[in-house]
Amino acid sequence: MNPLPDRTVILALVATIGLVFALVFWSVRLTPAPQDPMLWRQSPAPLRPARPAQPALPGASGGSLL
Repeated sequence: MNPLPDRTVILALVATIGLVFALVFWSVRLTPAPQDPMLWRQSPAPLRPARPAQPALPGASGGSLL
């Protein structure tokens, strides 16, 4: 069996590397972005102040004391 010429081997290597790059970029293009891009010009939603919870008093039944 005769060895392959250098030009054929180099062409096969370049074609293989090109095919790998094409498959990688094609698969990246097909998958959607994991999250929406950040919109830096959009104003943030207004923050509501947190309401403190009523402290639970021991022995208090929630009714009046009278």
